[in-house]
Amino acid sequence: MSVLVDGISWVCLVVGGIFCVIGAVGLLRMPDFYTRMHAASVIETLGAGLILLGLMLQAGATLVAVKLFMIGLLILFVSPTATHALARAGMVRGLKPLLAEEENTPSKP
Repeated sequence: MSVLVDGISWVCLVVGGIFCVIGAVGLLRMPDFYTRMHAASVIETLGAGLILLGLMLQAGATLVAVKLFMIGLLILFVSPTATHALARAGMVRGLKPLLAEEENTPSKP
């Protein structure tokens, strides 16, 4: 049973790490503020969640697993709230999203 739990734990850790790397690449490759923010928030929540799940499986039924679960709940609630506040601040500041029509139209003199 321990080998099975270790295998599942390592799969969660590796997949969570891959998701975090994908989010980092998304931050570099996306064209504007809002798409970068979306890539970072979605992938960060999923990547961090899988990493925490893998660590909880490694910890077993201990106080460490409870603490990791609490950190996971904190990330689950705080990350979307912070992303919403950041997007709202961008909108209030006047930062416009990049629209598909703007990309395809030639610039007018």
